[in-house]
Amino acid sequence: MSVKIYTIGGGQMSEAILRAANKEKVITSEETIITDISKVRTEYLEKKYGFQTSNKFDEKAVVNAEIVLLGVRPQDDWQGLVKQIGLTNTKAQIISIIAGVTLQQLQTISENENIKFTRIIPNTLTDTGYGYSGVALGRGASKEIIAPFVESFGKADFIPEKQIDVYTGYAVCGPNYVYNFYLALTNAGVLAGLSRQQANKIALENIKGSVAFLESTGKHPYELLDINNSAGGCGITLQHEIDSSTFAAGIQNAVVAAVRRTTELGKE
Repeated sequence: MSVKIYTIGGGQMSEAILRAANKEKVITSEETIITDISKVRTEYLEKKYGFQTSNKFDEKAVVNAEIVLLGVRPQDDWQGLVKQIGLTNTKAQIISIIAGVTLQQLQTISENENIKFTRIIPNTLTDTGYGYSGVALGRGASKEIIAPFVESFGKADFIPEKQIDVYTGYAVCGPNYVYNFYLALTNAGVLAGLSRQQANKIALENIKGSVAFLESTGKHPYELLDINNSAGGCGITLQHEIDSSTFAAGIQNAVVAAVRRTTELGKE
């Protein structure tokens, strides 16, 4: 069954979430309302998806919704919006994707202990069905209502809120690491003498196949590496080069830096 959703903030992340949820029939265009201060944005969302839209806070929509998605930016007046939600005494599940704003902050600003907040860090692979979103349930939040919605744009990992920053820097930024690896690998293929087209298609096929092999076998990567690394062969030779490089440390340092920056942004 579909859920009634009211979204405050119609930016790209909100659009991606709603597009995927609509495609999976977790929500419907007819029962989805979006508020955004930009008329250009609301006209676009209404024309493209058939969503109902407005340019002002809709108290009735908050009360009637089963889920209210807070998709505004940290620099917007999210405090004022949360206070307005608190005054409605809505029974909706309030899902926040506002970066750096904690469950405690949301609850305190609402001045209403009966409002049920959940904080999520959505993945950016919404249209593919892949990727994990980190979900931190607040006091009284309903996993039964929230899970189908979050799982409509990927997979959901229900985590303690203290892991949100780690989840952002590692899971949500995850495609960045993969894109960089793919780019480095395809450039290496061109450097070795392949055309760009050849290098691209081979790299994609190897990435997809290797992931499928890891999933289907359940084996440790070292076990699978041994299949390709015969004595004195090219596999073990390339392995030696990777082991003696900063490849692993570079990835690990990037993850730690992303997590650290997420924490810093939350304090600003």
